[in-house]
Amino acid sequence: MLKSSLTNPVFPASVSRLDNGLTLIHQEIPSTPVVVADIWVKAGTIHEPEPWFGMAHFLEHMIFKGTATLDPGMFDHNIENTGGVSNAATSYDYANYSLTTAANYIEDTLPHLGELLVNAAIPDSEFERERDVVLEEIRACYDDPDWVGFQSLLQSVYQDHPYGRSILGNEAELMQHSPEAMRCFHRTHYQPENMTVVVTGGISQQLAWDLVNRSFSKFGKRGECPPVTPVTKPMINGVSRQELYLPNIEQARLLMAWLVPGVEQLRAAYGLDLLSVLLAEGRTSRLVRDLREELQLVQGICSNFSLQREASLFTITAWVEPEHLETVETLILEHLHDIHNQGVTEQELARTRRLLCNEYAFSTETPNQISGMYGYYNTIAQAELSVIYPQQIKSFTSQELQTLAQQYLSVQDYAVTVMKPC
Repeated sequence: MLKSSLTNPVFPASVSRLDNGLTLIHQEIPSTPVVVADIWVKAGTIHEPEPWFGMAHFLEHMIFKGTATLDPGMFDHNIENTGGVSNAATSYDYANYSLTTAANYIEDTLPHLGELLVNAAIPDSEFERERDVVLEEIRACYDDPDWVGFQSLLQSVYQDHPYGRSILGNEAELMQHSPEAMRCFHRTHYQPENMTVVVTGGISQQLAWDLVNRSFSKFGKRGECPPVTPVTKPMINGVSRQELYLPNIEQARLLMAWLVPGVEQLRAAYGLDLLSVLLAEGRTSRLVRDLREELQLVQGICSNFSLQREASLFTITAWVEPEHLETVETLILEHLHDIHNQGVTEQELARTRRLLCNEYAFSTETPNQISGMYGYYNTIAQAELSVIYPQQIKSFTSQELQTLAQQYLSVQDYAVTVMKPC
């Protein structure tokens, strides 16, 4: 649990639990005629037992293939006819399904989405057809050099941990899946205690409560998946280096990565977000100013912090000519070494705080953004933590950032993936 001496801001939404264990988060926004319903399920890649790798994403596709009372395609047809939008995504920690519609249509559409999620039939007749769709998605990814490079980096960093494998699975794994195995995975994980339903926009709390109660009530008999094999916590010892030669890239890429804490150390995660922006967001950030603007060694450079439940990832990516790869890597390490020893200036820290707080404000303007933020946080931690981000960012000191850099952004222990044209 995150501990802070600061007074936490009031969480603007209501959080309640249905009798069956499902969590409902509601926030009324009277000024909008739109309602967003976001359903988050703890049924991502980390929940896949061997050999069912790729099952969580494949199931996301099959969810929309109907139930005993709802024909395939009917949900999409109804959404399109009312001018609404639906979407779905699978990640390592969750599966997410969203619905955006005019407020006066939410009572007609959310029950259908609930029916699909709770009572997915996963019909044999649709299974083979949809597997071909997923296989084509996998093949398309292998034509994308940036996907190939990043996936190789993840494998190098996480090794046997689920975060190290593709969310899509691979062709051999998908060919082993059966409809019955998928039904078992669905019945095991698509249960109310694993679900968070976020409803935001032009809808009252009572109506949202009644609607979600009706739409997510008739869960079937619980399944029992094979157990997930425990894996040791990933670690990077020394420099883990790999080179890829790819036919469809014109410029080399340098990808560097560090394993950093997950949500169990949320304060540290927020600080690493600050360090990411300080290093490589904007022309005056350290790496952009030095390597792109002044030395002109890279065409582009960026840094990213990706928060995950179990073990997060901090990356630096540079687009660079092959002859400059070694030099650029050395200069990046020198900048990290400088932060370790000299820290960051108050001017840098003020700029970085301002950028992140502004980004947070811009990312919480719409019902879609708000519902996504609440659902994500409640799935990997708890929803109330989502609103403390700006306050936490503003409270960091230069000394604390220096300590975090020393602790987690080592110049001796990191992973490198280099992508070069053939």
